[in-house]
Amino acid sequence: MTQLSVNLNKIALIRNSRGSGIPSVTRAATTCLQAGADGITVHPRPDERHIRRSDVHELKAMLDVEFNIEGNPLEPTFMELVRTVKPTQCTLVPDARDQLTSDHGWQLPADNDRLRPLIAELSGLGIRVSLFMDPVPEQMALARALGADRIELYTGPYAEEFAAGHGAESIARYAAAARAALEAGLGLNAGHDLSLDNLGPFLEGVPGILEVSIGHALIADALELGLPETVRRYAAICHAGR
Repeated sequence: MTQLSVNLNKIALIRNSRGSGIPSVTRAATTCLQAGADGITVHPRPDERHIRRSDVHELKAMLDVEFNIEGNPLEPTFMELVRTVKPTQCTLVPDARDQLTSDHGWQLPADNDRLRPLIAELSGLGIRVSLFMDPVPEQMALARALGADRIELYTGPYAEEFAAGHGAESIARYAAAARAALEAGLGLNAGHDLSLDNLGPFLEGVPGILEVSIGHALIADALELGLPETVRRYAAICHAGR
């Protein structure tokens, strides 16, 4: 069974467009969990354009499930936050401050020297470490050698290829990367632009996915279906036997 972790960034983005606390990030988290989500994901950025550091602390105080914090560990504010909060999992993402959204994975071995001490520190704090990676089989053993526990396959290209009618070819590429990760002893996560349309085929074709984190498409669907029903539909796909 694949676990569903709901990314709440878009809830925070809507809230931040006004001066009030509506919609509530913590209330959205509760709604998602009651509807069948297995965990919560946030991706705080230095400019706090959506999730704020205060949100992270409030979520940590209320959650008794998987809590995944994504971000760039080369940002001092990110490392300060996770040292204090100690989430279940940190997904390390190489996003620049001016990026609209994450759009590529770490490049190994080029990033090895920067990542190795940070992974060691997080592991020492008892935090599971996942590296955001492109589906390149040759890089999976390198990620494991750095001390990562899991990798998160960046699925943005898959979503684009699926929409263009090339889903089968894309899934074959991701499946090869997944097999390499499993052989290296890594756990497998996936995320970015996964949706009700493309999630099922991806999970059917790519072995060993333990967790997906989904935000943008899920919140967009919730505008039409409502948040509880949307989470139930995504959770049904994730929890289906394979």
